[in-house]
Amino acid sequence: MKYNDPLIPQRADPYVYRHTDGYYYFTGSVPTYDVIELRRSRTINGLSDAEPVVIWRKHESGPMSKHIWAPELHFIDGKWYIYFAAGRAESIWDIHPYVLECQGEDPLVGPWVECGMMRRADTDTTSFSGFSLDATTFEHRGERYFIWAEKTGFGSGLLASNLYIAKMESPTKLKTDAIQLSTPDYDWERVGFWVDEGPAVLKHGGKIYVTFSASATGACYCMGMLEASEDADLLDRNSWRKSRYPVLKSIPEKNIYGPGHNSFTVAEDGVTTLCIYHARPYEKIVGDPLYDPNRHARVLEVRFADDGTPIFEP
Repeated sequence: MKYNDPLIPQRADPYVYRHTDGYYYFTGSVPTYDVIELRRSRTINGLSDAEPVVIWRKHESGPMSKHIWAPELHFIDGKWYIYFAAGRAESIWDIHPYVLECQGEDPLVGPWVECGMMRRADTDTTSFSGFSLDATTFEHRGERYFIWAEKTGFGSGLLASNLYIAKMESPTKLKTDAIQLSTPDYDWERVGFWVDEGPAVLKHGGKIYVTFSASATGACYCMGMLEASEDADLLDRNSWRKSRYPVLKSIPEKNIYGPGHNSFTVAEDGVTTLCIYHARPYEKIVGDPLYDPNRHARVLEVRFADDGTPIFEP
């Protein structure tokens, strides 16, 4: 099946979820970074023309008043939740993960209520205290996990955005201390900034894969991947192996620059794995790449090698 290219213009950090009602739900960062919107369709291509509905707007000041980034829609224990990152107008880089909960059955209608910042476990004294964002969640063998990116090293002169994982006590609170999953080890994770962010989870062939995005947000932005056995202790960093090279990077001959911050869903056939990611159609950016609006949501079909490893080829 051929998909629209781009699927949705000017929507970075795209997240697509196929619900049991048969609809695909889409959300992502809007260029103004000031609202959270949802749209839905019976088909992936239909998301292109689906009417976006604003379900929440930023505050004028204080928490959740600046840089509304990377919302994700999840259905947990019979309720809808949105995880997103936000800063404060008074301190725009004071960014942390927040949670919204839907009080109705239809997420496009709501009403949505604010649950505040995601809470760390009672024994954890550090999580979410620094610049933290890009949270995702997944269930595995009766346990729910939370993965996010957080910068560490304040005061040391070196800032690195790492990936962390913990078990969840509830949709709004962690149950365990955070474990570091990944830090920028390789050269392709250290271009412009030392960054691992934007985790997304895919289960296939007895393994759990976590893709993530690395480096600054221009053409050097790329996708890496971690993998662990489904039988492993997911809170043991030694259970995870990182790919030595990016699994998806800029492809100039296809006008794909800075691909990353993806999510996974399944095609209408219920079988084909799809990767929804963003990329720009050009390399040269005027000004700060963070505020260039043309990161477009795109779709690629994921193939798998004989050993089950995902292959990302647009």
